[in-house]
Amino acid sequence: MSAQSTPSFWTTTVSDIMPEDVYIRGYPLRSILGRLSFAAVSYLIIRGAMPTPGQARMMETVLCAILDYSLQKSGTVAARFVVSVNPQMTAGLAAGVLAAGEHAMSPEYTGRFMIDNYRRWKESGESVDTFAEKFVAELRRTKARVPGFGHQVFRGVDPRAQRIKEVAQEVGVWGPYGDWYEAVHRAFKAAAAKPDLVINDMGMLACVLAEMGFTPQEMVGLSILSTFPGLIAHVSEEISSGVRNRIVPDSIASIPRNRRDLEEDLKSAGWS
Repeated sequence: MSAQSTPSFWTTTVSDIMPEDVYIRGYPLRSILGRLSFAAVSYLIIRGAMPTPGQARMMETVLCAILDYSLQKSGTVAARFVVSVNPQMTAGLAAGVLAAGEHAMSPEYTGRFMIDNYRRWKESGESVDTFAEKFVAELRRTKARVPGFGHQVFRGVDPRAQRIKEVAQEVGVWGPYGDWYEAVHRAFKAAAAKPDLVINDMGMLACVLAEMGFTPQEMVGLSILSTFPGLIAHVSEEISSGVRNRIVPDSIASIPRNRRDLEEDLKSAGWS
């Protein structure tokens, strides 16, 4: 059976390959190369539409937003540990990527929270501040965590989040999702008596990316993409350091060592 007569196993509109070129969302790659920025092409290939100049600038900002967080980022530490025993760039990058999740490096959870509850507000017919006040009371009653709020270091303002919002406003990308999320933030700060509680970088990225039409799953993909230059730099530095098989120092262990008697415990468990 020829390839042409084989039923399609997959179909895709992302790209196709012809003898003369590779086509990305219908555009020949040779026409894109050297003309569009990586950020603009990232928007094009994910969203399936050509970005405006403002959207392309916003994507540039998104892809620079979380370049690195030194050795206080779990993904970076994981990557460096891995390459200390397996000095390969791919191994380090894979380890770093796997650290993206609910508590770090991913706006996915904020995006889901925002999209679902923004819909609840629209259906309520209430003013945004009235809804936010009731919504926050509900969250606090159920002890629900609000993704995208708070930071271990920054108080009052997260400088990364602030700049993301500034660019979004400059290029016309800021909109109702961000306004709603900020209303919830104001209500939460007042109810919890935490005036210094920040919207962090993940929270602000979710505001902007939701406004641009990205899904929560796409949001985490873009977040990971933003961290890759930093991961590459750390993995390269670790491999070049010459240190092999890094071990967590005993000085940071907090649980006392417990010596146990094997023979006694075997006997207690019924072993002869």
